[in-house]
Formats: sequence, C-alpha cells, structure tokens
Amino acid sequence: MHVGAVARYAARRVPIDDVHDVLSETFLTAWRKLDAVPEDAVPWLFATARRHIANRNRSTRRRQALRLCLINAHALGDAPQPEAEPVEIDGDIVDAIHRLPAGEREALMLVAWDGLDPQRAAIAAGCSGAALRVRLHRARSRLKRELASISETTAHASLPRERLENVR
Repeated sequence: MHVGAVARYAARRVPIDDVHDVLSETFLTAWRKLDAVPEDAVPWLFATARRHIANRNRSTRRRQALRLCLINAHALGDAPQPEAEPVEIDGDIVDAIHRLPAGEREALMLVAWDGLDPQRAAIAAGCSGAALRVRLHRARSRLKRELASISETTAHASLPRERLENVR
C-alpha cells in the first residue's frame, strides 16, 4: 500500500540498484514490528527506511575505506570513485538544494516531494514538529534566496516550485 511512497523516498537517497534492498529491509522491519507500526504508517516507514539507508551508507563508507587502505598498502591502483547520486532535477536548482544544510534539505524534501505534512515529516525525520517547522522555514527562505540569484533565463520547468512556495 505504501510501497510506492517508500520507493520514491529511497530512490532520492540511494543508487537506483539499492532501492529494492531498502524497500525489502524496511518492510521486513515493519513485518517484524507489526505491533509497533502506527495507523499512519508512512512517517514510520520513512524513518525506518532512513535508518536502513544510514546503515547502508556507513557500511559502504567502511568498505570503501578498507578498499582504499588495501589499494594504498599494496599499490594496486587508483582509489575507488564515489557513486553518483541519482537526481530528478538538474542544473542550478540542484546545486541550490544541495547547498542547504542536511536537516533543512531533508525537511524540504519530506514536505515538498514526499507530500507529508510537517507533523508526519517530523516523525520521519526523527525530530519534533517544532524543529521540523523551523528547518522547513529556513530551507524555504534559503532556497528562495538561492533561486532569486539564479538568472531568469534559466528554465525552472522541472522544479515543482509551486509546491515549494505553498508549503506551510
């Protein structure tokens, strides 16, 4: 029922090849903790997916560090290149979004892209509703300043700008 929402959430945060793994881990956790899943499951599922993604990222960093250490120790070649994140929009807008602090970017994405209200987004982000609303306000203000500085000749068609401006 919520697979699509969790898949979209994961697809913006992990390489596309890892989305199914994150989905599997998230819903396996939900199955194991079925009694703990609230009636409004989406924020809980997003928070669970966020923790699985964080675990994956830590594991990936450890593997890359080990590989780099082995490469340096044995002089086997160049260091591995970090994996590129898939991005749904491009250009100056992506740069502006990536310049936001991580907490503010997460708040903006949960509300504008995932369609959660601030209270549900707070649960998914693992913070209080007030903290999420502050992050969201700051993110919108910073993003608005960033977008104002972008040349008006740049096409903004790929950004759901009206959703960003109408976030409360």
